[in-house]
Amino acid sequence: MEAARTERPAGWPGAPLARTGLLLLSTWVLAGAEITWGTAGGPGRPAAPASRPAASSSAPLTPRAVASQWPEELATAPTAAAALGRRPRPGLLSQPGGSGRAVRLEAAGTSAGARRGQRVPAPDKPGGARRRTRRAQPPGSLERADAWATAPADGSKGSRPTAKGSREEVKAPRAGGPTAEELRLPSTSFALTGDSAHNQAMVHWSGHNSSVILILTKLYDFNLGSVTESSLWRSTDYGTTYEKLNDKVGLKTVLSYLYVNPTNKRKIMLLSDPEMESSILISSDEGATYQKYRLTFYIQSLLFHPKQEDWVLAYSLDQKLYSSMDFGRRWQLMHERITPNRFYWSVAGLDKEADLVHMEVRTADGYAHYLTCRIQECAETTRSGPFARSIDISSLVVQDEYIFIQVTTSGRASYYVSYRREAFAQIKLPKYSLPKDMHIISTDENQVFAAVQEWNQNDTYNLYISDTRGIYFTLAMENIKSSRGLMGNIIIELYEVAGIKGIFLANKKVDDQVKTYITYNKGRDWRLLQAPDVDLRGSPVHCLLPFCSLHLHLQLSENPYSSGRISSKQTAPGLVVATGNIGSELSYTEIGVFISSDGGNAWRQIFDEEYNVWFLDWGGALVAMKHTPLPVRHLWVSFDEGHSWDKYAFTSVPLFVDGALVEAGMETHIMTVFGHFSLRSEWQLVKVDYKSIFSRRCTKEDYQTWHLLNQGEPCVMGERKIFKKRKPGAQCALGRESSGSVVSEPCVCADWDFECDYGYERHGESQCVPAFWYNPASPSKDCSLGQSYLNSTGYRRIVSNNCTDGLRDKYTAKAQLCPGKAPRGLHVVTTDGRLVAEQGHNATFIILMEEGDLQRTNIQLDFGDGIAVSYANFSPIEDGIKHVYKSAGIFQVTAYAENNLGSDTAVLFLHVVCPVEHVHLRVPFVAIRNKEVNISAIVWPSQLGTLTYFWWFGNSTKPLITLDSSVSFTFLAEGTNTITVQVAAGNALIQDTKDIAVHEYFQSQLLSFSPNLDYHNPDIPEWRQDIGNVIKKALIKVTSVPEDQILVAVFPGLPTSAELFILPPKNLTERRKGNEADLEQIVETLFNALNQNLVQFELKPGVQVIVYVTQLTLAPLVDSSAGHSSSAMLMLLSVVFVGLAVFLIYKFKRKIPWINIYAQVQHDKEQEMIGSVSQNENAPKITLSDFTEPEELLDKELDTRIVGGIATIANSESTKEIPNCTSV
Repeated sequence: MEAARTERPAGWPGAPLARTGLLLLSTWVLAGAEITWGTAGGPGRPAAPASRPAASSSAPLTPRAVASQWPEELATAPTAAAALGRRPRPGLLSQPGGSGRAVRLEAAGTSAGARRGQRVPAPDKPGGARRRTRRAQPPGSLERADAWATAPADGSKGSRPTAKGSREEVKAPRAGGPTAEELRLPSTSFALTGDSAHNQAMVHWSGHNSSVILILTKLYDFNLGSVTESSLWRSTDYGTTYEKLNDKVGLKTVLSYLYVNPTNKRKIMLLSDPEMESSILISSDEGATYQKYRLTFYIQSLLFHPKQEDWVLAYSLDQKLYSSMDFGRRWQLMHERITPNRFYWSVAGLDKEADLVHMEVRTADGYAHYLTCRIQECAETTRSGPFARSIDISSLVVQDEYIFIQVTTSGRASYYVSYRREAFAQIKLPKYSLPKDMHIISTDENQVFAAVQEWNQNDTYNLYISDTRGIYFTLAMENIKSSRGLMGNIIIELYEVAGIKGIFLANKKVDDQVKTYITYNKGRDWRLLQAPDVDLRGSPVHCLLPFCSLHLHLQLSENPYSSGRISSKQTAPGLVVATGNIGSELSYTEIGVFISSDGGNAWRQIFDEEYNVWFLDWGGALVAMKHTPLPVRHLWVSFDEGHSWDKYAFTSVPLFVDGALVEAGMETHIMTVFGHFSLRSEWQLVKVDYKSIFSRRCTKEDYQTWHLLNQGEPCVMGERKIFKKRKPGAQCALGRESSGSVVSEPCVCADWDFECDYGYERHGESQCVPAFWYNPASPSKDCSLGQSYLNSTGYRRIVSNNCTDGLRDKYTAKAQLCPGKAPRGLHVVTTDGRLVAEQGHNATFIILMEEGDLQRTNIQLDFGDGIAVSYANFSPIEDGIKHVYKSAGIFQVTAYAENNLGSDTAVLFLHVVCPVEHVHLRVPFVAIRNKEVNISAIVWPSQLGTLTYFWWFGNSTKPLITLDSSVSFTFLAEGTNTITVQVAAGNALIQDTKDIAVHEYFQSQLLSFSPNLDYHNPDIPEWRQDIGNVIKKALIKVTSVPEDQILVAVFPGLPTSAELFILPPKNLTERRKGNEADLEQIVETLFNALNQNLVQFELKPGVQVIVYVTQLTLAPLVDSSAGHSSSAMLMLLSVVFVGLAVFLIYKFKRKIPWINIYAQVQHDKEQEMIGSVSQNENAPKITLSDFTEPEELLDKELDTRIVGGIATIANSESTKEIPNCTSV
């Protein structure tokens, strides 16, 4: 869910301009408050702005500034700080990535989080992304004239700037001069000398009682991703002249950002580029002098306090939050792992402490939590969590009276709101809206506007509006058009008209056509816009509703120093200027400029191609400049709301205009135009003084009144309003408070003053009936027996509607006594929605009930481990019930609710597990084809919890899934096979992989080594593998046996031992007996070499290791009693065993009695040892049951040799004791 506004003041102070090619294309990078301008898209056609992308399928909440689609610094800078760039002359298309070609722009102003600091006055409303077309010449006095053709007759182009820049003045022409017929505005042009290569600039001018302007220009290297040069300029005469201040900040200092304190604009912060150094420069005299301070961290964004001018929060590149109480001179670490842009200052009147900070903190396990603490007391013990459960990452928004968070459980997102810092309550949308994305659009006037994309929508959103507390939402409009910005952000085409509450414009998708609608009562009723009666030439326009209407572009402007596609002004109520078209749907090619003087009831066309139109003199006059990639030197001014226009020259040399700053100079009647004369020329700042076009101050006789109507109805939002404005044509200057409402009286409440309440839907014009899923007779769960509640009539008065009497009593909710109800719809869930908890850690349970009396219902929760708790009502368990399980396993958690009217039960099965750290796959080194092999996995630490095992054999793509730690498998083909096991326990998933050689038959022999090898044995898998390879090479060197017929596996533990495997050749084509005979020959050769101590290797200089054949020895005879009978018996038995051994050697012609021969002879259920005894028909068969269990071997760390049983654990790498999970 994202929270943001849908409008932004056009030409807002603190915004960027760019030097670009034939088109402007912007990408807002919120973290750094930067704007990148490129050249894709076509001449003169900019793309729509972009904002932060959604973090998940259910997009997380984002601050208000994001929705405005502007960088954090820009969206909140109450100054004239701005970043600007250049646009080259036509034909010199700029290339991205080159210095001076593609321009990356950045915002100057307050901080990356100043969105919640000082609120910026919004005199202008936002515009959309501009698309440029040229169709016809403006009407009236706007005669067609090429910009180059109007250059001065003398061909002057201005002098080259000096070391401090140069200034060009444009004065009114003398009578009789060559251009006496042309109207001119006094202006001066200043070139920033030496900065022609700089492709970025940031401008600050507060404009209010200050003549100081600061400009930071930079050379941004797109290949390096950093600033390589910078210059700082300062003007003290409203921009007539500038002084370069590089020597005052340090000639070698490279600056990257300019910040202005929102509460005291005399205080300036400059940040150095982090690639060069980490430092901050501070000024308290509007940039005249600076103090430099080194930092131990790199600042990514700043957030100034809305009231205390010296309090600042800094967000670092490593996601830490720092605070300063002396305007950046000293910093203190507040918290680590802060989510970007999710920290907020306290709101006056709502938070108790002025230095309280709201922040979203991420934990090591991937979750996030909402915490608050004071900047000087942010220790672990002083932090508090207003919301007990974990929340979705990037979901915290603190905005006006509301705090929003998002929690996703079992794949479904739930949204919570706190109104005026009360306890969080779950937001109630219609039951089956099932949102997959939500954006908070507005929280003005104690009401929340939210755009919700439901499960069956793709490129549209539904608009919902809430009650005062922001909990219960009702549908206001379906299928509002949305688009995706360059950074993946969602742009909702909804616009709020400034100056008059309740008026919104929206672009709705209807049968694959986009149409513009308007509402005068906050979304209760919508209608199409009536097209103008005549066009620019006075010809009638044949446009019949609903088949034809006026459609407007409502996207936000990509350039804050253009007027935008739509704009309105708080000080000019009723006046709306927008680009659009007339027809059956919104067009992106046939575009003109339209104006309404009465709040959207009637419209007139003022241009038939794109123009930037700004408000002058608090909205009393309009100034227009052609939106073109060509250089211009004229602008047009209207004093009669666009009925007629006067043409003025503002420079003697045509200028490639990158933007204009109008709002900052409203009181001084000064506007600043930014641009350049050519691609390689210096930055040109043209100061235009339009005070001369006003003849005098306005008096009472210069004003007239007008009535706000809604299709002839005088009552709008429950009021009858009369406004005053300057009479058309009166060229007098207004004041800040000259326009506005002069009469406002309430109206009698009518049907259109009420909207359907939550759970109700409108049928027909005004009838609200319950939705099929809603039971109007069911009171709230907070309603306790004996109390009363307000039973809705199905209607609620629109928030901020001021009507009185009339239908008010009829539609007002009625008080009724709370009926007793039995508990129903009981649910028990964990706070994070998971069914897995770790042993020894808190598991928090939430009990929910759909119906019943929360205050009179007893609750019992049985944790399933012999412990249960009981509560008299729901009050103590609102934040959850915590419990620690001391053992692993699966537990049945049962919740039981009961009152005197009935009961209900809910059950949850919780898996409690230990953290799984390691899994060890135990397999034999060699197996016989078509012979079943036992494979097992040993998990560390051992536990009683349920584990899931996933087994992959060979090239299989689908695993065998078991709950048992061992499986049996039969390999059908010879060769090397890979076995992989994965063990899942809760969120943990670990795996181990081993290789096993499969053959028709093989022989093996145990090996031992000279004792000096034990001293150098680290007992790790890598060492054992390397030693095995060394032994193999030594055997091959001495015997010349083929490499593919020898395999040596070193066992874990001490003393060091190994097993030698003699394998058949790979090309097995002859009869099996013949090959076995060949194998006998190889065995004899190897054993002769081993018995003669010929197999040796050098472990390190001076350490020679000899490889031996392991010899089986009988235990010595010990006389255990005083009698001789026992000794005689022992001697007799020894003679028998020796005789038997000799017989076996002779019988089978074996050189050594402990050589093993393996072949596919039997298919016993129990796996045979890959060990040391013959498996022919006459020899005894040794099975797993004859030897020590593998677990015992692990417990003893293989400190003793187990004759004949070593091979079964040959691949076991863990020799340590496997402890149980620690009990709590």
